[in-house]
Amino acid sequence: MTLKGTVRDADAKDYHLSADEAEAIASGAHGNPFSVLGVQEFQKGFVARVFAPGADQITAFTLDGKAAGQLEPGAASGLFEGPIDIAQRQPLRYAAANAHGTWEIEDPYSYGPVLGPMDDYFIAEGSHLRLFDKLGAHPIHHQGSEGVHFAVWAPNARRVSVVGDFNGWDGRRHVMRLRADVGIWEIFAPGVKPGSAYKYEILGPDGERLPLKADPFARRAELRPATASIVAADLNHAWGDSAHRAHWSKVDARRQPMSIYEVHPGSWRRRADGSFMSWDELGDELIPYCVEMGFTHIEFLPVSEHPYDPSWGYQTTGLYAPSARFGEPEGLARFVDGAHQVGLGVILDWVPAHFPTDAHGLSHFDGTALYEHADPRQGFHPDWNTAIYNFGRREVASFLVNNALFWAETYHVDGLRVDAVASMLYLDYSRKEGEWIPNKDGGRENLDAVAFLRQMNKAVYGSHPGIITIAEESTSWPKVSAPVHEGGLGFGFKWNMGFMHDTLGYFQRDPIHRSHHHNDLTFGLIYAFSENFVLPISHDEVVHGKGTLLTRMAGDEWQKFANLRAYFGFMWGYPGKKLLFMGQEFAQRGEWSEARSLDWDHLDDPRHSGIQDLVRDLNRLYARTPALHARDCEPEGFEWLVADDSANSVYAWVRRAPGEKPVVIVANLTPGFRTGYKIPMPLEGTWREIFNSDSTIYGGSGKGNLGEVNARLEGGRAFAELTLPPLATLMFTPDRSDAG
Repeated sequence: MTLKGTVRDADAKDYHLSADEAEAIASGAHGNPFSVLGVQEFQKGFVARVFAPGADQITAFTLDGKAAGQLEPGAASGLFEGPIDIAQRQPLRYAAANAHGTWEIEDPYSYGPVLGPMDDYFIAEGSHLRLFDKLGAHPIHHQGSEGVHFAVWAPNARRVSVVGDFNGWDGRRHVMRLRADVGIWEIFAPGVKPGSAYKYEILGPDGERLPLKADPFARRAELRPATASIVAADLNHAWGDSAHRAHWSKVDARRQPMSIYEVHPGSWRRRADGSFMSWDELGDELIPYCVEMGFTHIEFLPVSEHPYDPSWGYQTTGLYAPSARFGEPEGLARFVDGAHQVGLGVILDWVPAHFPTDAHGLSHFDGTALYEHADPRQGFHPDWNTAIYNFGRREVASFLVNNALFWAETYHVDGLRVDAVASMLYLDYSRKEGEWIPNKDGGRENLDAVAFLRQMNKAVYGSHPGIITIAEESTSWPKVSAPVHEGGLGFGFKWNMGFMHDTLGYFQRDPIHRSHHHNDLTFGLIYAFSENFVLPISHDEVVHGKGTLLTRMAGDEWQKFANLRAYFGFMWGYPGKKLLFMGQEFAQRGEWSEARSLDWDHLDDPRHSGIQDLVRDLNRLYARTPALHARDCEPEGFEWLVADDSANSVYAWVRRAPGEKPVVIVANLTPGFRTGYKIPMPLEGTWREIFNSDSTIYGGSGKGNLGEVNARLEGGRAFAELTLPPLATLMFTPDRSDAG
């Protein structure tokens, strides 16, 4: 039975706790230790009580070092209490001694709360947008002392203690104060310093002791396989990226070049001994590489703390903590800042759809289904054996919204790519009949998830001009990238999974059969401008037996490389922002593995280095040519010139931007070498060949148009006769200065 604080009032000296209550303190079962420990009023003065296991003597001191009184042993082992000589309530510290020596104890129970009523109000309302400054572990100065304020949401817990290397992992030493209106437990722990390891010891509603829990708001964590949280000071970094952030806050990202290099930081490169590179080492190598290659953004697979390497970061147990695999949190800040100072954006893969059920994580956090749904038909994901967030619970939605804001504010990230959005939107995602619960209207839409995504996007875009959010969403859900006020989900962009599926399927076919599948490459233009699309060739396309881009291309070795060169030219000429997973830019042969570095030795082979050169040149051409990027998301930027020549598997189209020279893209996707191929052109005159995937510098056969073609008027329209190299994509732009 838990006991409330009482003092027997039989006589003037009877300030001792009863045996039952003393034992409740000693066993960690007391319901409100703040009511009896620390400094308490007694008669016309004060008494102090402290629980100090192992001590034989305790002397109380004020913070300025004045002795305040010798305490006596109480009714339970380790409990000391007694009158103290102070004029007003104030924090204390204690000198403890036993036969083996002396030590000092900072008294957390003589300090008042840190959170206030306005925090309670906004937390209860679910509208607190600074939760990451209030919950978790924060080094602060409080009532005359340096220490750490701990706060955690566990409304159904019977007791919560913070345990760590500062108290011997003893759950009786720092039992926390409950803010009953919001279910948050807090304590100021004087003397605790940054770098201390800690967890929460929680007794569930039935009194059961749960596995120790990591802090959901921890900003740093131990290196796996250890799972404790680490007290982290505020990020110590002087940012120098104001010009980069100012630029992106003023432009429309839909009309900017975006060529994204998707990176798994643990396997892009490894040290010689096979260990992970630090953020600083990655900054020294990855940032210059991306600049040289012409990419505009780096997108990292999830960098939040996660226990299991093969999850690639998608099963995170520490949404607020950059993974310890790559060093201190400041290292990530230095990386982002360094990228910004050379014009590179940084996007993080973000996972609000689900979380793993590791015992130290969010699962049944306070002994109940707190962050997840209790019913497995709503709260368990069958594909990944993970728990699904309860988006309808305002505290859970607020936890996730604040996390998005945290990465934007604290680490200056340029964007969040939101993982598995489709799994969030549909209640029956990967479920059979009877395995899901319809919404209030009887439908399959997850209305709570929709509301959460809109809330998140409004909060992020509303407070961080220049940031983008990108949805990985594979269905036909309408208006994913439309503003919330127009009935959309509020994302800036959406992955075009149809483009990836259709184009890779086409290029895997033997060219002799492609004429029967011509529409695979034209169908996407029917919906290409229904959303703001990113064209993703991601990590998911080069794992689990799928092969790599090179090995999935049809034909013999020469044709595989030629097909891949043509494919990249086709993709960079197609409307939509670009994303390419690491290693594919030099045609890695082996499937990606998170356990090892990319096969950089491929670059000793000119066929592979030729692919790398081609991707670099495409990136640079795309970035400096507005017609190729400024209307990626708008239909006036695209027009078919040849869409129906299935017999020859030839495609041609024009890309435009207001006031800029147009670009004509032509793709010949058979091994046949064609001369005199006639296509309509947007205007007459000389057109320069600005890209040819069959160039010898890329490993091609060197066929082409000797640098230019001439378009002549026939019947009121301009036509040009082209030489079409085998399995190649060409690009042309007019020589005229007035061709915009």
